[in-house]
Amino acid sequence: MPTFDVVSEVDFQEVRNAVDQANREASTRFDFKGTDSRIELSGNELTIFSSTDDRLKALQQVMEEKLVRRKVSLKALDPGKVEEAAKGTVRLHITIRAGLEADHAKRVGRIVKDMGLKGVSTQHQGNDVRVSGKKRDDLQAVIAELKEADLGIPLQFTNFRD
Repeated sequence: MPTFDVVSEVDFQEVRNAVDQANREASTRFDFKGTDSRIELSGNELTIFSSTDDRLKALQQVMEEKLVRRKVSLKALDPGKVEEAAKGTVRLHITIRAGLEADHAKRVGRIVKDMGLKGVSTQHQGNDVRVSGKKRDDLQAVIAELKEADLGIPLQFTNFRD
């Protein structure tokens, strides 16, 4: 019976590389001189520091460009609110969401069930959803439908087995 897994993964090595590139660019660009703008990565959270709100937004844009170049989906980013920090500076916390949470897994299951394909079922397994069916074509239709549906998170389809 053919199966595949629906997962939401982020390559943290690519995120780390993008942070390093963005920090390097911020240290050399003229418009960031003297603003003490930097990005820190700790666990699954990015923190952007800068002296003004507009420099913070510019550094966030640089960071997003570096992530896109490294094929990290921006849907995985969950930015918080801009906060005031010490000495008149500002900071922004951005959480990196990895893994399918329970509500997203339920939505994936609901989308598959609403398609009404005979013999296709889903199972929630930790941070992924296993989809199994009798026909390979049905599973390919499920993949197409899930790509089309916007769940607000990046989805990957792994472990396709016949």
